[in-house]
Amino acid sequence: MAGLRERKKQRTRRALIESALQLFDEKGYEETTLAEIAAGADVSTRTFFSYFASKEDVVFYDTAERMELAKAMLARPEPGMSPADLLSSLIDNSLAWSSAQEELTFEDAELRLRLILTEPTLQARALTVLFGTQLGLARTLHETYAGELSMIEAAAAVGALFGSVKLAVIANLEHNRSLEEIWDTARRAADVALAGMRSLG
Repeated sequence: MAGLRERKKQRTRRALIESALQLFDEKGYEETTLAEIAAGADVSTRTFFSYFASKEDVVFYDTAERMELAKAMLARPEPGMSPADLLSSLIDNSLAWSSAQEELTFEDAELRLRLILTEPTLQARALTVLFGTQLGLARTLHETYAGELSMIEAAAAVGALFGSVKLAVIANLEHNRSLEEIWDTARRAADVALAGMRSLG
């Protein structure tokens, strides 16, 4: 169980994330200052920098943690699980991780996703993160199925899956009204991509 000091740090971190997302929604991402985010969480700007290096880092606060979870999952498939089935399970778990983040309410999670998909600065950061994530996951998938999948095949599988999901979500963003509908779009796009990967065994 986390100690008092650690729980206080977790509360401050959560307050900063909530303050930032609320201000981004009310004022706009570019117009919001670090000082305003800190004030909204009732801390100093100096304290903000103890938790995050920039506004972008607040939005992508869980990137490293989710990457480690995904790599750990790809490294330990269930016996007899094919690469396509493992990637399918990864998508399901990724959506579950996004929905279960303690730092975000359901509304905050929806707002964060829309910010990432529509704000040019965050789109650019997301592309950089996506490339690094895909490369890391492809390497892990290749290592997990050494002898079965070449690095080219692993990279193509991961790239096709994540590319399909991202493009489908962006293409349908205006038509989706809730986080559940966005997740449904992601799941259906993943199914289409994974259907073509069954040939990988």
